[in-house]
Amino acid sequence: MRFGEPGREKPGVVLGDGARLDVCAFGEDYDERFFGSGGPERLAAWLERGAAHAPRVDSAVRLGPALCRPSKIVCIGLNYVDHARETGAQIPLEPVIFFKATSALCGPNDELVIPRGGSKVDWEVELAIVIGRRAKHVPAERALEHVAGLVLHNDVSERAFQLERSGQWVKGKSCDTFAPIGPWIATLDVVPDFRSLALWLRVNGETRQSSSTVNMIFDVPALVSYCSSFMTLLPGDVISTGTPPGVGLGQDPPVYLKEGDVVECGIERLGTQRQRVVREGG
Repeated sequence: MRFGEPGREKPGVVLGDGARLDVCAFGEDYDERFFGSGGPERLAAWLERGAAHAPRVDSAVRLGPALCRPSKIVCIGLNYVDHARETGAQIPLEPVIFFKATSALCGPNDELVIPRGGSKVDWEVELAIVIGRRAKHVPAERALEHVAGLVLHNDVSERAFQLERSGQWVKGKSCDTFAPIGPWIATLDVVPDFRSLALWLRVNGETRQSSSTVNMIFDVPALVSYCSSFMTLLPGDVISTGTPPGVGLGQDPPVYLKEGDVVECGIERLGTQRQRVVREGG
């Protein structure tokens, strides 16, 4: 995890009992160099020696995005059959890839800001992959060797920007605060059952999404392999694997977020997020 004021976050860890530790003494933040040099393993070894002396982090302290700004956030669209159907789209024969600007990155409990001119802000709970080793043309059977861990992501969307302003989806995906990532990154030894993790999302206490990663069309190894065939994935890069049904766009009639709403979401073993919706300049 990372904690502290926006733009001044420090590295930390969450122990099995929920305790939060400041690991600044380890000497590295969670960036490309960290992930690309066996950082998670080195940090685990350091904790065996130094955890008892690491300062505790109060639970009231803000959590930042769980990693430093990556080189790219790759997103996968329509990766659950029933979500594709609710949006009126065809079931994809190959993964649908789009990008989210890295400037959208924020903490898991930061405010969700409706952008200027925005009118159709939507929610999407997603499992995200953090790349641990440079990956290019990686076969699916070796893809997990390139994964540092998994993390919770709410792939927030402005549907009018995305679908009504022509061009690519990235316009509706990249507004500030549209990529809350965290609270923590879990390594695969902590989440061995990533193919069947429960995920959910609530708006103002009402459940809107409830599913499992078992329903994904393309799973984690397949997505890492597929994306690496088109681009080099660098350590610390994020692949967000798509959302299950229940988004606002899929309601009849569609329902979108408004100022004052509260969005909560979570994935089994990967923690929870909570965002209060505000309007830019409000």
